[in-house]
Amino acid sequence: MEAGLVQILEGALLAAGEPLSVQRMALLFEENERPSNEDIRAAIKSVEERCEDRGYELVQVASGYRFQVRQDLATWVGRLWQERPARYSRALMETLSLIAYRQPITRGEIEEIRGVAVSTNIIKTLLEREWVRVVGHRDVPGRPAMYATTRQFLDYFNLKSLDQLPPLAEIKELDNLSGELALETPEGGEGEAAQDGELDAGTDHLDAEADDAAVTEGEALVEDATHDETTDDGEEQPHQH
Repeated sequence: MEAGLVQILEGALLAAGEPLSVQRMALLFEENERPSNEDIRAAIKSVEERCEDRGYELVQVASGYRFQVRQDLATWVGRLWQERPARYSRALMETLSLIAYRQPITRGEIEEIRGVAVSTNIIKTLLEREWVRVVGHRDVPGRPAMYATTRQFLDYFNLKSLDQLPPLAEIKELDNLSGELALETPEGGEGEAAQDGELDAGTDHLDAEADDAAVTEGEALVEDATHDETTDDGEEQPHQH
């Protein structure tokens, strides 16, 4: 093989435009020359070390490995784009947080906790961004849809798994919810199982794009909740119990 394993994986990661799993990297090779998973992981480690003094880094997210601009360079790299990254309303971020911590959860259950009706535009935005998806229907009258987060959600917020979500007690912006939001896995399924067993592995690439450059690890889940609303998620009305 003329090219070394490290160079092949480095080139594939640069060209992929999306995270690559170890299994996906293995499929780059013919069966008679395919390296072991251990060899691939060792080569990935070498690629990671090569990036130590560069403006980008190799990170692992839920769907695999990808290159992305270092987050401490976001201030400068973000100026490549004239439009500012989209900022999401507190209502949208609270809804997303409830889904992440309490999944699977129905729209009605979200409304019971928040005390206001969930705008249809909020659910539409979360579904269109592929941060959440319908994973089933609650066995009650009306059979409401149950929502859970996706691998795209984990990838966007630089998370490998739901275990990396910040403890709810550390999220000051959601103090008004923390008293009502149980952290135990709700009946009907485990959140992590929903991630790995049922959800698609596809994802949007996160590198130097403007709307992603300023995202900071899992705490970005709620960081934007305190900013002014610029995304059209609709007006909310008090929820009638």
